[in-house]
Amino acid sequence: MLYDLAIILYDIAVHLAAPFSRNPRKMMKGHWVVYELLRQQLEKDVRYIWFHAASLGEFEQGRPLIEKIREKYPDYGILLTFFSPSGYEVRKNYRGADVVCYLPFDKRRNVKKFLDIVNPCMAFFIKYEFWKNYLDELHRRRIPTYSVSSIFRRGQIFFKWYGGTYRHVLRNFDHLFVQNERSKRYLAKININRVTVVGDTRFDRVLQIREEAKSLPLVELFKGNAMTLVAGSSWQPDEDLFIEYFNRHPEMKLVIAPHVIDENHLVEIIRKLKRPYVRYTRADEQNVRKADCLIIDCFGLLSSIYRYGDIAYIGGGFGVGIHNTLEAAVYSIPVLFGPKYQKFQEAVELIDAKGAYSIKDGAELYGILDRLLSDKVFLEETGHNAGAYVTSRAGATDKILGMINF
Repeated sequence: MLYDLAIILYDIAVHLAAPFSRNPRKMMKGHWVVYELLRQQLEKDVRYIWFHAASLGEFEQGRPLIEKIREKYPDYGILLTFFSPSGYEVRKNYRGADVVCYLPFDKRRNVKKFLDIVNPCMAFFIKYEFWKNYLDELHRRRIPTYSVSSIFRRGQIFFKWYGGTYRHVLRNFDHLFVQNERSKRYLAKININRVTVVGDTRFDRVLQIREEAKSLPLVELFKGNAMTLVAGSSWQPDEDLFIEYFNRHPEMKLVIAPHVIDENHLVEIIRKLKRPYVRYTRADEQNVRKADCLIIDCFGLLSSIYRYGDIAYIGGGFGVGIHNTLEAAVYSIPVLFGPKYQKFQEAVELIDAKGAYSIKDGAELYGILDRLLSDKVFLEETGHNAGAYVTSRAGATDKILGMINF
């Protein structure tokens, strides 16, 4: 009852926020049309496999599995649902799925209505998605249900003395495909044993992204033969550090792809620069050659831009946590980031593999950059370690497919 009450209160909060905030408004509009959209777009004679991702990051994690199933089993339809507008709005036209929509809030009435319309033949929930009423109803209907790339930690509610209801939710899964042995051990302690360690499908995804990387002639012209630092998903505390270093080192070039792209933030970045710069949307073959800093003021390019870097700096480590390190490491370049990385297994393992370094202040950043810029052997070895780490973790998608009956 407490869970159901929490869902109701969340629904009310979204409705109240919708007139004043863009994301809640987009979510509500998507929820209003979801059942009609499903009725119109689902084909009656097709068996649908349902994938659910909270947001864009989880979608990218599940994407290799979606696309491999599409390739190997083309007779199935694919339904993709999102919880967050940041996922749905970006991928609502994703061609790898037959139908893309929001997931209605986890109320019992919504759940039954949704499943009555969709009637999936199996369901996949990516990483942290544990919606109690959906999972209960899928279990009651005997629809095979899987958790993919999930990871568990001691502090989660499943392992608390008061977490009995949530432990029951995990028992609804026919199988959990987890990222590491630690997760499997935690689950075994609460008698959940339908668990296999397969790793993280994100490694398969970044290798796929590397193969599909765009050629960016303007970035190539900008780089020339200069040592280039690519700073991806940066925030103001990150920028304060690496821009100061860049200003003092004319032998290097800098690409900045900030996490937040709005005019105020771009102006803040420009004010800190003491060397020539150009914004990507205003770059041409002439001015990009004269610039020492290239500011990426549009979305969708970062994963391809890393290929032009000699060193990567990943932002977020002075805030809530670092962003995607694997998109850079896959290009076999050293990866640097701030101190808040411990919750990200791949970052911890990259450091252990000597393919990445965490810095807690400017002095540490300047020290590691000095070494990378002056010691070619160290630069190459660190980059090699980063790339080898990514390739060694590939294959989770095929392991999952090998254990599922279609």
